[in-house]
Amino acid sequence: MSHQTGIHANEELKKYFAKSRNANVRVIKVSIKNEELTLDGHHSVKSNWENDYDKFVLPLIEDDQPCYILYRFDSKVDKNYEWLFISWSPDTAPIRQKMLYASTKATLKQEFGSAQIKEDLHGTVKSEITLEGYHKHNKNAIAPAPLTSREEELQELKKSEVHTDYSVDSKQQTLGGVAFPLTKSAKNAIEELLNGQHNYVQFKIDMDNEEIDVSSTDTVSIEKLPSKVPEDSARYHLFNFDHSHEGERLVSTVFIYSMPGYNCPIRERMLYSSCKNPLIQTISNIGLDIVKKIEIDSGAELAGNFLYDEIHPTKSHHLPKFAKPKGPPNRGPRRMTKPQQS
Repeated sequence: MSHQTGIHANEELKKYFAKSRNANVRVIKVSIKNEELTLDGHHSVKSNWENDYDKFVLPLIEDDQPCYILYRFDSKVDKNYEWLFISWSPDTAPIRQKMLYASTKATLKQEFGSAQIKEDLHGTVKSEITLEGYHKHNKNAIAPAPLTSREEELQELKKSEVHTDYSVDSKQQTLGGVAFPLTKSAKNAIEELLNGQHNYVQFKIDMDNEEIDVSSTDTVSIEKLPSKVPEDSARYHLFNFDHSHEGERLVSTVFIYSMPGYNCPIRERMLYSSCKNPLIQTISNIGLDIVKKIEIDSGAELAGNFLYDEIHPTKSHHLPKFAKPKGPPNRGPRRMTKPQQS
């Protein structure tokens, strides 16, 4: 699945785009606010594009807040002005913000009109998006093959990548997702699960502190497990499933990722999806052996023998015999051949 966020331009921005593409507009700033692409600043043409560049672009940039900048060149193609698309994603911005802007970039380009965008410029520090930084980018760049929307999103995410290893205590962005650190209480809850002090742990993402915290711990029966899954928010769950299989008593640890569809805000859906794999790896590093990983939309899916069937799927021992395919119709009588004489 492409990591499109579902965020689109609001009506004000659409109307401004419609009248500004070939008007006396030099620069447009777009930000994501209230899960919409929103007009956040603009300037008219004052001089040629190089003289206007630093005077107009740099004041629109905030140190800790990503944004998009559309900057108009003086050149035209087919009577339409050419534009520079700047993605500003500072290193100091929250990871969830950087992910959101990286995944919405392709949508904004489509809303504005990809045909009018001549070049892309990505910056994590201000020096990269100054006029001097733009010229350096052009000097070092080799014309790449056109990218698909999905390739653009992956490229943007990779540019803000920090590390590719996992850690319990450090916050990292990885190729497999975003690794938020576990709080002390979350780590304690996992260790208590290992020691048998309870058989169920629920985790939530602390959006403000960018941590994964414990939401609740309990000792529950398999029949009560569905009631532990929230209907309006995403969660991660660990459950020690105590059961018998072929006469042997087993305790299997199951990781459950619950996401109640579109009842959750876009950012929550995106962040929980991205944090899932690093969290599983972190839990495994602590020493918990996860037997099965499951994704569900609601607690109702856990009813009945669902977990048992997931862990011990039925194997068919009666494989069908090979059936020789029929020959072509109307092929005539079978021809007899004489054995060769020695």
